[in-house]
Amino acid sequence: MPQFNVAAELREKRGKNAARQLRMSRKIPAVLYGNHESTIALSVSPRELASILHSATGHNTIFTLDIQDARPTSVMLKDWQFEPLKGHLLHADLVRIAMDKVLQVNVPITTTGEAKGVKLEGGIFEFVMREVEVECLPSDIPGNIEIDISELSIGANFRVSDLKVDSKVKILSDPELVIAHVITPKEEKVPEPAAEAVVAEPEVIKKGKVATEEEGEAAPAKGEEKKEKEKDKEKEKK
Repeated sequence: MPQFNVAAELREKRGKNAARQLRMSRKIPAVLYGNHESTIALSVSPRELASILHSATGHNTIFTLDIQDARPTSVMLKDWQFEPLKGHLLHADLVRIAMDKVLQVNVPITTTGEAKGVKLEGGIFEFVMREVEVECLPSDIPGNIEIDISELSIGANFRVSDLKVDSKVKILSDPELVIAHVITPKEEKVPEPAAEAVVAEPEVIKKGKVATEEEGEAAPAKGEEKKEKEKDKEKEKK
């Protein structure tokens, strides 16, 4: 594991303007606290901290902070802030580390092998958890925890309880939590064609006689009705 040493200077000025001027001089504001000691405002190099964050052990790296006119101190990065557009470091929180006391940290999980559920069964591999919380001495913090997913078939889960770590490391995460699994790919439903609307043919009403539904007989047309009335009048004259 590489050893990192970061130089730091005491910072007297506070506030947004002071922080802006500090960044223009290629430094960033930082705060050091923890281990029952007073909080100290510092200025540090963002490039040195960025190299630590991008190292194999990342934010779990324990490094030496060389403070001006003070003794070297073992520290870790507790929190940090990036500029959203360009990704430059803007601020960092550092915590003192006592090498003889256990601490709790999150350790990343990496995989090896190819799941048979993907290779042979056409499934999809999914990471559910990428970190687990552990407790150990600072010198025993693992850089990562590797899991072999070769035997993972469709529907099978790799849980926290399946992790294998050194006896010096205690896993604090819930053992029932799923770290990774292989799922069945979702089938795409093809939309069914819409049924064509059936257009009803209009009823054709014949001229002349009109059928009456109630009587069940054909009613006489207007011309025939007039002839009937004339015949009745001739009979009355006679």
